Amino acid sequence: MTRPPATRALLVSALSVTALLATAGCSVDDEPRPRWFSASASATAVSPAVEQPAGSGAALTEAQARAALVTEADLGESWAPSRGSRTWRDGLLKARTEDRDCQRLLDALYTEEPFGPPKGPQATSSLDDGDTDAQLHYRVTAHPPAEVDRTLDWMRSLPGRCGTFTAATTRGVVQSVEVGELPLPPVGDARQALRITLAGETEEGELTYLTVDLAAVRVGEETITLTNGGLDEVYEEVTQQAVQLGAQRLADIRKQGRAQI
Repeated sequence: MTRPPATRALLVSALSVTALLATAGCSVDDEPRPRWFSASASATAVSPAVEQPAGSGAALTEAQARAALVTEADLGESWAPSRGSRTWRDGLLKARTEDRDCQRLLDALYTEEPFGPPKGPQATSSLDDGDTDAQLHYRVTAHPPAEVDRTLDWMRSLPGRCGTFTAATTRGVVQSVEVGELPLPPVGDARQALRITLAGETEEGELTYLTVDLAAVRVGEETITLTNGGLDEVYEEVTQQAVQLGAQRLADIRKQGRAQI
């Protein structure tokens, strides 16, 4: 049985992100290292993505998009390449609700494409945390910047539009959904993140409590999309650090233009 919301909240609150957000404008080298964050990550860190002008350089090649991914080497010993999608993806995220914006959010969580199909080269990494059973999906895609910014504005409005609502799974199980804003370091040209929790129970009466972080950052002509979810602890610090490191890495690769890797 999964932990109830109150227990989980106490566990997560113990991992304060004050130091991370206070120093977000600095390089990854200057930040405190949580236990899950690889010491080798600083070797790939580059100048903050905020220094990269929007729209500069040509679109990335597929090889460059792959090189910009965050991998298990960046997140620590407990992380490894995924062996398949978690069962909660179909069991809990495939759900319906009446409000159009809230349904669009559920669809974006399930498809992991809040911006729709990419318009150019893309690359994806899928990682599992062996300690908490969380799963992180990280994508680098190409989308028109104006479309990305409109979607980020929509995401920014969701805690007000869809703060609390109910959704029914394909099996008819009703879940209570909460949507809140998740702060991100000031990287990239535009960014937004949400923390979504879905509370319900199985047909056998067992409580379920799913947490999913949805984060997106635009760096020039490319966009980073990340989901980090699970039925146990889902550390928002993992989401924040992965976004910061990934945006810095992508900005560095963008500076190389169309140079082949």
